[in-house]
Amino acid sequence: MVKSYLRWEHLKTFGIVASGTANAVWTPEPSSTAAASRITGAGRAVVPANEEVLTWDIKKGELISRWNDPKNKSEVSVISQSRTDPDIFAVGYTDGSIRLWDSKTGTVVISFNGHKSAISAFAWDHSGTRLASGGRDAHIIVWDLIAEVGLYRLRGHKDQITGLEFLRESDGEDEAMGDSADGDAWILSTGKDTLIKLWDLSTQHCVETHVAHQGECWTMALMPDQRGCITAGNDGEMRVWSIDLEGLSSRASSDTDCIVDRGMLYRQIRDRTAMVKFHSSGNFFAVHGVDKNIEIWRIRNAEEVQKALKRKRKRKEQKGETVEDEGLAAATIGDIFVSVVVVRTAGKVKSVDWAVKPRGKSPDLELLVSCTNNSLEFYTIAKQKEKKQAEVPEYNKLYSVELPGHRTDIRSVSLSVDDRMLASASNGSLKIWNVRTGTCIRTFECGYALCCSFLPGDKIVVVGTKTGEIEMFDVASSQLIETVKAHEGAIWSMQVHPDGKRLVTSSADKSAKFWSFEVVQEEIPGTKRTVAQLRLKQTRVLKMSDDILSVCYSPNGKLIALALLDNTVTVFFADTLKHLLNLYGHKLPVLNMDISHDSKLIVTCSADKNVKIWGLDFGDCHKSFFAHQDSIMQVKFEKNSHYFFSASKDKLIKYWDGDKFENIMKLEGHFGEVLALAVGKTSDIIVSASHDKSIRVWEQTDEPIFLEEEREKELEELYESTLTTSLEGEGGDGEAGVAGKQTMETLMAGEKIMEALELGINDLNLVKEYRAAKEANPNLAPPPRNALYVALGNISAEQYVLDTVQKIKASSLHDALLVLPFNKAVDMLTFLDIFAEREWNIPLTCRILFFILKTHHKQIVASKTMRNMLDSVRCHLRAALKHQKDEMGFNLAAVRYIKTGVDAKKSKNFLDEEEYKGMENRNKNKRGFATLA
Repeated sequence: MVKSYLRWEHLKTFGIVASGTANAVWTPEPSSTAAASRITGAGRAVVPANEEVLTWDIKKGELISRWNDPKNKSEVSVISQSRTDPDIFAVGYTDGSIRLWDSKTGTVVISFNGHKSAISAFAWDHSGTRLASGGRDAHIIVWDLIAEVGLYRLRGHKDQITGLEFLRESDGEDEAMGDSADGDAWILSTGKDTLIKLWDLSTQHCVETHVAHQGECWTMALMPDQRGCITAGNDGEMRVWSIDLEGLSSRASSDTDCIVDRGMLYRQIRDRTAMVKFHSSGNFFAVHGVDKNIEIWRIRNAEEVQKALKRKRKRKEQKGETVEDEGLAAATIGDIFVSVVVVRTAGKVKSVDWAVKPRGKSPDLELLVSCTNNSLEFYTIAKQKEKKQAEVPEYNKLYSVELPGHRTDIRSVSLSVDDRMLASASNGSLKIWNVRTGTCIRTFECGYALCCSFLPGDKIVVVGTKTGEIEMFDVASSQLIETVKAHEGAIWSMQVHPDGKRLVTSSADKSAKFWSFEVVQEEIPGTKRTVAQLRLKQTRVLKMSDDILSVCYSPNGKLIALALLDNTVTVFFADTLKHLLNLYGHKLPVLNMDISHDSKLIVTCSADKNVKIWGLDFGDCHKSFFAHQDSIMQVKFEKNSHYFFSASKDKLIKYWDGDKFENIMKLEGHFGEVLALAVGKTSDIIVSASHDKSIRVWEQTDEPIFLEEEREKELEELYESTLTTSLEGEGGDGEAGVAGKQTMETLMAGEKIMEALELGINDLNLVKEYRAAKEANPNLAPPPRNALYVALGNISAEQYVLDTVQKIKASSLHDALLVLPFNKAVDMLTFLDIFAEREWNIPLTCRILFFILKTHHKQIVASKTMRNMLDSVRCHLRAALKHQKDEMGFNLAAVRYIKTGVDAKKSKNFLDEEEYKGMENRNKNKRGFATLA
């Protein structure tokens, strides 16, 4: 019989405040609580958390919502909020996909897939109906959010898109146009290829290109009034550009540039500028690099600029220089833009966003900062008073969200005896978590922790540090009980003896020390009472020839294994410390090991990427296999079995059978090196911690795994990934191209359409033959139809084809139709004729028809047999469109009529009595004058 195993699946993730992969977005409280939050609240932060998006209440530090798409396996790379609907957020991912989320329901509204690599920039047009996305593939794609399709792809940049903004023409033009989407007929873009480009969307071409910086152009920010923008490069340089909005309309016919360089600004800190963000008022903007500083700049008004110029003239006069009074024309960029204050943050800055309170209730500037150390900070910056220009504005850190996560990498995790609590230790902090809810119960300050463990009873946690100290913490009272200077070097590993009365630590000082737990009665200072305290007492020391990287007791308590820096593992008897075995074979040091529940097998993992299984009776190596693509950090046996887990720096956790030496499955989910692993003692869970700051809990399900099926599945995934990459084409050499991208989803959709068309044509022919035969023989029984149609309630072939096409997402439809060969496209035209005749989903019918005509134009024109079919489609479609147009016109007229009646009943005209009398008098005078004439 084929052996089956049980599948392990991801259960939950916690420990992340905000990952450093994308920007954070500030958003106000929902309208229901807005009135109260205007006075007290700080708003909400929408932040990336690896593959998820989290919403935090900044003031309370509470997690409000978690947006997670189970199909998504990629990290979030950029987040942007819609200008018109504040509940809608566009989220870009590293695989090139885009999802539009509704923040109220936490669901995906629309999803797009067009870029080959990570999304790096977003821009919304003013009507909120179009979204432009820029990617690391150097392409810009404009998406129509109403039709849910990609309009076109703009190719011109040679490197990653770093900034993207829609431009509107001047106000006069806008009023003439109304609110049509054509108002945003221009796009401004910057890339790491040093260029800033202006695109005309009506012709889909680049009309202007300027070299923005000597090196990469890292970001761009458009002023709220769109009269100018700022680009930023290396060495703290920022270039200011003015935009001639009036000249945009005549740009195609004239040679004058609409984007003009106005000069250079320099930041105080000369490093790469990561982001520039304008305040909605337009007077302030924040700039930050990749360090812990944010510079706030202010744009002076005309009066302040004149004062600055006056001071300049005075200085020159004092020096005896000749001065000409040129007025504001003499002002340089440095006179207009001034640095106000530098905000220093606790961690390196990833992104900033201005908090703009409803109706401008806050007199001060407020700033949300997302740091790369897994924290959020909220600052308030006092505005400068006009009379006290010399004073530096103060800033205060009002709130921070940092408790629900570690600032640095988690180096060790340990589960309590009942698996309800989890201890995680990092450089500077130890946290205790509730495993079921994922909430942080306790936070302790500690040294640079390398290992930790719960003591029996789950009330005390011991931590081994890099400086060689053992720190003991009481979970219940939240205090440090004792710090013991245990070793001269780093404590790499520790384990509690299976009897629960002893502890062993191994260190870089080439010794393993054994400690016993003692309860000591200590006097309370100032009283004669005593209190019982747990203390560690050193009992034995085992000196070795090299650093001891890992230590492990056998579950029966008889043996102890030590892994040394010389790539060997030495096994001793635990009671006498008499030497038993030496395990040779690893080419690099053994980083971790574990012994099975029956004390018969020991599994070791090493920096040489190999896992070895040894027998503890004779020390023979049962099996050695190349397990991971990088150093293996942890290995742990599952309870009561010879199955074990290995965690590596290659971001994977693997599940192995230690008897059959088979890899059962891979647990994928982490986006960083997996540094720590803990296996449940009573429940079927494992907990892993990674460099991506996340703690993930995995649980065993009832779903069986068969190894042959798993291997087949892996091969299929490999084939599918190579298949989609081979199908990716540029779609032409020009600046503009098609926005689509072939994915497995579109290929599957195309195959479904082909199957439906094949069944449908056969069924149509069958019905046609039956009708012809029935004319000769009226009593002829109907033929047996396809079982699928019968199962769906004896559905017609054309209805089945329409249902199949309607189920395909609008954004994937064009790519799915590209899969169809020409003969299937002809079959599709047959059905389109039926849809048009019966007036079924005319918008979809037209969309498919136009796409097929455009794609297969040459073959259709060359075929004489197609003429009759196209004539038939044209007649039916025109009749259907005319009928629908008349129907819509009739309904529209009815609605207008009803609206007029409702308005007449509802509205009453109230006139001011004085104004009414004045109007009467004016009318009398005019009449009198007319009579006189």
